[in-house]
Amino acid sequence: MGRAFEVRKVAMGKTAAAKSKVYAKFGREIYVAAKAGVPDPDMNAALKRVIEKAKREQVTADVISRAIEKAKGGSDDSYATARYEGFGPGTSQLVVECLTDNVNRTIAEVRTCFNKTGGKLGSVLHMFEQKAVFTFTGLTEDEVAWLPLAKSALTDEKEKEQFERLINMLEELDDVQKVYHNIELE
Repeated sequence: MGRAFEVRKVAMGKTAAAKSKVYAKFGREIYVAAKAGVPDPDMNAALKRVIEKAKREQVTADVISRAIEKAKGGSDDSYATARYEGFGPGTSQLVVECLTDNVNRTIAEVRTCFNKTGGKLGSVLHMFEQKAVFTFTGLTEDEVAWLPLAKSALTDEKEKEQFERLINMLEELDDVQKVYHNIELE
């Protein structure tokens, strides 16, 4: 077989893991959108929007159709949305939005990420405003986002590394959908 096979095998494994994570994330989102309304994208605007986002991320049609069929079939799966807030390294404040089938597991995973990077869970939502962003020129995405009332910057190099580590750890969690923060990144 040789060394080239081993190198390709490792590269393909990394790609497959990344794709699997994206597919699972959008599979859950599509399932929840289809379950909340009609499982027909023409009749359900939220479902249509999630499917468009999934297609932009190159999610296969098979994954999309399986999630819709699962919602049609009356599956017993139930997903809950959860929002966690906390203080990160330095002056950073974060809002973490999750979609999970096990809230206890998710809170434990999010708390672990905060603890490992010197942060802690706490109320910071009052420092953010929820805004809707509508784009009309060529792009069809409208999104509701949490925007911080005041931005801040981390000056200490150690705090910057800890903050980047926290963001990476949170984004690696399967249940985390979005992470909003008040730090200006360079």
